[in-house]
Amino acid sequence: MSRSTAKVWGFVLAANLLVAAPGVLGGPQDAPEASEKELSGHHGHGEPSSHAHGKTDHGKTNHGETHQGEASHEHAYQHGSIHHDFSNAEEWSARFDNPERLAWQKPAEVTELLAIEPGMTVVDIGAGTGYFLSHLSRAVGAQGKVQALDPEVEMVRFMEHRAATEGLANVAPRQIPLDDPELAAGQVDRILIVNTWHHIAQREAYSRKLAEALAPGGRVAIVDFTRDSPSGPPVADRLTAEQVIAELAAGGLRAEVIEESLPRQYVVVGQR
Repeated sequence: MSRSTAKVWGFVLAANLLVAAPGVLGGPQDAPEASEKELSGHHGHGEPSSHAHGKTDHGKTNHGETHQGEASHEHAYQHGSIHHDFSNAEEWSARFDNPERLAWQKPAEVTELLAIEPGMTVVDIGAGTGYFLSHLSRAVGAQGKVQALDPEVEMVRFMEHRAATEGLANVAPRQIPLDDPELAAGQVDRILIVNTWHHIAQREAYSRKLAEALAPGGRVAIVDFTRDSPSGPPVADRLTAEQVIAELAAGGLRAEVIEESLPRQYVVVGQR
């Protein structure tokens, strides 16, 4: 995988983090959007969308706010006249790890929903700056393992430093290609994918790779934005929970929406 290709995917993976937290980069109004066409042959996002229309996801209320395009953590991304250098992971961490994210992302609740037991192996795909790592590390305990995967080498380096600084001895960051999590068959107990699933190309094929990586009873949790969320990718590019369920099922996983209290997102869990 070329570094330039990884940069594009990495850029989009954290897109939702900037637009999802009001006040970041001046708020949603000036967050640049990312083009999935540059990622994987998918159609581009087009112009930032405005108000959400249509049916809401699983009882989430329509906030009636503006939905803007996405910005992200990857550097050297250019869209029209907009150019950002995201190579300084430490600088961007101040935005990705903004305390305001806690209110809508609810990492402690998401981690609890995974039903992690001490000693398990847990994988965070699209881990970015490592927002979930401390939660996952505590959940698996000293005998467990957390693999923090991201296609951007600077994010991996940042997570390595973060793990060392925070004493997360059971966390192992690693760079991965765009189309393969490169996980050993039957060795993973839990896989977490937050704000990333809708950016992955060939999701049914990717689902099969996730299913192969799971140990018996293993689970995959997909956390993504509802259609009526006030932040996230353009509404036309969001996936419904039903779509995610179908994609996981195509990979051999029994999936369902699980109950949660996240104000902007749904959680779909697939199991072998």
